[in-house]
Amino acid sequence: MKRILIAEDESHLRFLLEQTLEDLTDHGVEIESVENGQLALESIAISKPDILFLDVMMPLVNGFEVCETIKGNDATKDIFVIMLTAKGQEIDRIRGESAGANLYLTKPFDPYEIVKIAARHLDITLQD
Repeated sequence: MKRILIAEDESHLRFLLEQTLEDLTDHGVEIESVENGQLALESIAISKPDILFLDVMMPLVNGFEVCETIKGNDATKDIFVIMLTAKGQEIDRIRGESAGANLYLTKPFDPYEIVKIAARHLDITLQD
């Protein structure tokens, strides 16, 4: 089964991402969400997702640290990490890329673009 993990501390954004990606469940994709970086790392250790939507500013373990941890581990380095954050300055983008993020997107985000990115990575064809 294909899996997406959402790591976002703001509940309304977590819910919005879940709703945005919900159509992918019709294609056998499981969606899980957690509210901090520590829970993200625990979830990844149990059931490695194919895609991780990762906020940067989170309690306990921030998104940069989560990304560095999973990209530095042979068992999890292939997870497609999409950093989705309000930190839009160039220095933040560079830090995200150096942490290993595959994509660095800033909030607010286009829900349709989020679904297209996830579907493309999971090799799912969506009807327009």
